[in-house]
Amino acid sequence: MLPFAHQIKAAALRRRPPKWPTLALAASLAAWPLPAAWSQPVPGRDAAPAVSGLPSLGDGQGMSVAAERRLGDRIARDIYRDPDYLDDPVLGDYLQSIWQPLLGAARARGDVAPELEDRLAWEVMLSRDRQVNAFALPGGYLGVQLGLIAVTETPDELASVMAHELSHVSQRHIARLMARQDKMAPWVMGAMILGALAARANTDVANAALAGSQAVAAQTQLNFSRDMEREADRVGFGVLTGAGFDGQGFVGMFDKLQQAARFNDDGAFPYLRSHPLTGERIADMRARLPLSSVVRVAPGSTAAPPGALSAPTSAGGLNLNLPPPGGTAAATSLPSPALHALMAARARVLAENAPDRLRTQLQSGQVPNATPGARYAAAFAAQRLGQPERALSLAQGLQGQLAGDARVAADHLLLELQLMALATPATAAGTDGVGRAQRLGALRDQALAKGSRAGTLLGAQASLALGEAPRAASVLQAWVVNHPRDALAWQTLASANQAQGQTLRAVRAEAESRVAQRDYAGAVERFKAAQALPSTLRNADPMEQAIVDSRLRQVEELLRESLRED
Repeated sequence: MLPFAHQIKAAALRRRPPKWPTLALAASLAAWPLPAAWSQPVPGRDAAPAVSGLPSLGDGQGMSVAAERRLGDRIARDIYRDPDYLDDPVLGDYLQSIWQPLLGAARARGDVAPELEDRLAWEVMLSRDRQVNAFALPGGYLGVQLGLIAVTETPDELASVMAHELSHVSQRHIARLMARQDKMAPWVMGAMILGALAARANTDVANAALAGSQAVAAQTQLNFSRDMEREADRVGFGVLTGAGFDGQGFVGMFDKLQQAARFNDDGAFPYLRSHPLTGERIADMRARLPLSSVVRVAPGSTAAPPGALSAPTSAGGLNLNLPPPGGTAAATSLPSPALHALMAARARVLAENAPDRLRTQLQSGQVPNATPGARYAAAFAAQRLGQPERALSLAQGLQGQLAGDARVAADHLLLELQLMALATPATAAGTDGVGRAQRLGALRDQALAKGSRAGTLLGAQASLALGEAPRAASVLQAWVVNHPRDALAWQTLASANQAQGQTLRAVRAEAESRVAQRDYAGAVERFKAAQALPSTLRNADPMEQAIVDSRLRQVEELLRESLRED
């Protein structure tokens, strides 16, 4: 889904606030001509050789790659501040287990040129929204909403949508649409920008302003966007099967959307409006199925045909060995259907705020023939309903029903629920202290051994809960060295440093978490707060003090650049 006139059109027609309202400004700016300084390539920086099947990068037609990335970063900065933005490490790891093989397959196919891979973010962002939707953003960002994860039945179906959106980015549809939109009348551009600006303060005013220009804008780009959708289907199908997923996932997802369009389109399926499902598109995907050969290896199996992509191992670890540019697809562990069932259940619970519906999920997971997914949802729902003991009991019973990557997810859930239970005084007081610490320590060690983001963060939180702040800090410090844009890891590291009395390091970690979310003004404030600490605290760690001084200068420059762009 392209976040341009189609997405703005849907919001205007429904007369309802968009879930990520601050996205409207950047999205509409992307849909209309930018200043010449943005649209023209920078000699020696934006020029790039043409890649087969792709438009020339930085050729002055529409947006340069650098300008697209800058625009995407501005959108991401607003999304990070939105209440609907969700950083859930467990779901995040699951999305990455799909996204990374797709990206590796696109690179191996030549769809993603090395220069495009280096300059774009290729980041997946998660929204709490219950609507069935996903969308490509400028700069290589992909948005996925909880509703999409919740309704898909297999990892292949979810992967088909992500492959489609990845292809919007790899085929540079944003830049190509920009070239088309450059022919629009200036008054149309002005009306769209005015409406987007109004969205920040009053969505009703924004919808009224947008309505006047929507008819012209939507009709002008309609056919062009449908061509893009067909192209994203074809390229996405190749990426999907090249990554080892079943091409049937495309057809299955199309069937779901077609049924929703026919019987149940009550405004909860924005994907239907921006991705019109024609018989031609559906037939095209069906016709491609006999031509694809997908081999899935069962979890724990050691035998696989040459060149096949292996499924998750019994340890549940994600083996992402992405192919080098120009190479062939390498062996990659794909998520199992059992894991997807748990993650879809998690998405359903996270997207739900109504206690009555959470109670329904709790009841459904306690019947004798409940599926593992229903039991997972029940345990998670019990915790959200304030029933930690029942949540722990359900999670413990779930462990024996699962194996492979699904068992790892169940272990993570149990660790997560134990950490939440510790925050409940009644539960903590009623549990044997020694036995609780032993169980928590065992789960902590298992989580840290996986090396995943969820395992690292949950393991660090467990170390803090057990009074082992130095171990938590050590684990997190090693993680942020390799993942400097992990805001949640920096925040947890700040807690670990504070628990050790290392105030300077704690404040610096808080600042780095702001940088990770591109809140440069907030980061500057925290770095200055670190400099303003008493000299006894600063002089006790001269190396950290020097880092703070250096980082402050760097982030101040980033802040000045962002203000110039705004």
